[in-house]
Amino acid sequence: MGVPHISNPSEQGGRQSPSWSRRGILTALGAVPAAALTGCSGSADASSTTTRASASASTKAATKAVVTVTPADGTRHADFAAPVEVTVTDGTLASVTATGDGGGLAGTLNEARTKWTSTGNPYSGTTYKVSAQVTGAATQTAAFTTASPSATFVGYFTPEADSTSGVGMPVSINFTEAVTDRAAVQQAITVTAEPAVEVVGHWFSDTRLDFRPEAYWAAGTKITLGLRLKDVQGADGVYGTQSKDVTFHIGREQISTVDLAAKTMTVRRDGRATASYPVSGGDAEHTTWSGIMVISERFKQTRMESSTVGLGDEYDISDVPHAQRLTTSGTFVHGNYWASASVFGSSNTSHGCVGLHDTKGANDTSVPGYEFYDSSMLGDVVVVQNSGEVTVDPANGLNGWNLSWADWKAGSAL
Repeated sequence: MGVPHISNPSEQGGRQSPSWSRRGILTALGAVPAAALTGCSGSADASSTTTRASASASTKAATKAVVTVTPADGTRHADFAAPVEVTVTDGTLASVTATGDGGGLAGTLNEARTKWTSTGNPYSGTTYKVSAQVTGAATQTAAFTTASPSATFVGYFTPEADSTSGVGMPVSINFTEAVTDRAAVQQAITVTAEPAVEVVGHWFSDTRLDFRPEAYWAAGTKITLGLRLKDVQGADGVYGTQSKDVTFHIGREQISTVDLAAKTMTVRRDGRATASYPVSGGDAEHTTWSGIMVISERFKQTRMESSTVGLGDEYDISDVPHAQRLTTSGTFVHGNYWASASVFGSSNTSHGCVGLHDTKGANDTSVPGYEFYDSSMLGDVVVVQNSGEVTVDPANGLNGWNLSWADWKAGSAL
């Protein structure tokens, strides 16, 4: 799974001024224009007096204006969970900017232009410079640094960035820490599709959030995952760190149906049947899960041990060919070289997996195990019917398609 990284744009800043106090109090000082010295006429004296009076009033007004920034100038561990504010008394704000390592903060002025508030919170662990222009006075600046969170979490996502998957692949995110504020975290994540379709999130647990549409993705769909988790509080004192967009693609549609009463698997590609294979499923004591399952891992060869699935020492095969995972609990569709070829299509003899005839070494291109593996990709759908077993738990693998759309949406926090 991919672990996104956060990029930080270069720092921007305004001119520095020593007039900012450590308590974040600014006195905006205006320039005093010199009085005009002209001839001795009465009209000239009146004009000069008026000019001096106007300058005196301007100086008085500018001197009275006091600007306050929150967090205060010089703060080293400022709160990053609250907006930045700039206020002025006895004056008006012409403009305010706030820039930092993570980019600028947008903000709005109130109608009286006496208060500016950032529309978002500052990033954690970032130095910001604030520039405030009071009408009729010089620009003043201040700086502060936000605190870094003591505990963080990230979300590991499936599928991989820039990968191509089958039509059944959900966007699945597993968090490194338990999430208690599910709404805040889910609101910080978007999944969009081209062509457009409604995509909804479903919480399987406090560490897993999956996204899917009502029906399988359309072939050729482009999916974009937007992570805006940086500084989102997922649990008390635990904050996200990711801010990133990643894209995935959906390839052709392949849906394979396994009928364990008939002991056959039929493969359909883009709606057209392309292959049919004899198979062997789980026996009466080790029935195969029924329902809709999605290929989540693929191995040309892999080791399978019965002890890992709670079956003691019944088997340990070091080189199972063409294995494709269907459930977290250990269900695979895979090649089988140790059973007689006559078993496939006639008997269900496995410990719960779906087996196809294969050869040792995984290099024989003529056998069903190789052919099916070669035609498959992550995210392809495998539907198991007539197995004698209940429907697989939707959380057991990437198998949320077993939930109705109403039940899926009921698992959303939004």
